[in-house]
Amino acid sequence: MSDAPMSETPIREALAPEYTAGQRPITPLQLRDLSGKSNAPAFVRVLLQYLLIAVTGAAIWQVKTQVGGLWALPLVVLQGFLVSFQFMLVHETAHRTAFRSRWPNLLFGHISGAAIILPYEYYTQFHWDHHRYTQDTAQDPELVFRDPPRSLPMLIFAFSGITQVFKRLALILRHAITGRVTVPWVPEAKHRQIVAEARLYILAYLALAAVSVVLHSTLLLWVWIGPILVGQLMLRPYLLSEHTGCGHTRSAFENTRTTYTNALMRWFTWNMPYHAEHHAYPSVPFHALPALNRLVDDRIQHKGDGYRKVVRGVWAFMRDRMAATT
Repeated sequence: MSDAPMSETPIREALAPEYTAGQRPITPLQLRDLSGKSNAPAFVRVLLQYLLIAVTGAAIWQVKTQVGGLWALPLVVLQGFLVSFQFMLVHETAHRTAFRSRWPNLLFGHISGAAIILPYEYYTQFHWDHHRYTQDTAQDPELVFRDPPRSLPMLIFAFSGITQVFKRLALILRHAITGRVTVPWVPEAKHRQIVAEARLYILAYLALAAVSVVLHSTLLLWVWIGPILVGQLMLRPYLLSEHTGCGHTRSAFENTRTTYTNALMRWFTWNMPYHAEHHAYPSVPFHALPALNRLVDDRIQHKGDGYRKVVRGVWAFMRDRMAATT
């Protein structure tokens, strides 16, 4: 990938038909203004979120050691949300739109990517193809391996996202051990970089494990590993809500859902509930998505009123799809 924002190619090639037909929902001048990048909003958000993770982790350990592990479980759930939703920072930095400067995108992308066991450079390539081929059943990497569950237990298992962390770890190990990258969304020119990244991540994880063994400490299990697994129960339904049940067309206003939710949720998710807007104009930074929404809201076909309602709808869609295939 070049130093240019990842989003430039999807804007030209893989967005709404209205864009390629010359009938833009917003003017070029509006798009230019909305696409202006800034370091300040992202620095404030990322540092506050990292601080919350550190404070919650310290509270977990304090309660666990002084009162007992059972009393720490509510904090583990909170930490699960805080850690797993670092996915949103990885996503925004993969677009190179979180920060105006290049280095913070790379630095914080790798820090949060390592924290959620998701290699940053690999995810950037994966996500590039997701934008280019959104909802294309043959080429969208988010859909290629998503076969309909064939039983209720399988549906629950898939909906929970419980295997996601293990799949990510297996992917890193495969790249690190074999030195090969076989997925179609990573160009050959990037293979060495992806392998080197995987090996660095594995070395970091082994170093943390070694320190834990030497110190006879379960700290990382309580403040990191356990919360990551618990957090998938919240992250996976959220991610499924972005496209599940939407159209399989080229238009971002038809193949992606925007969910209207509270300000706190939008803050933790880097405004990604405005997801149709993000897919239509991926060069627009997270902090400008609310303004973009006011301009294009009437063109969005799939809108959700809060995540409780949307997730229930996604569950019903997946359940009906399962019934149709059995």
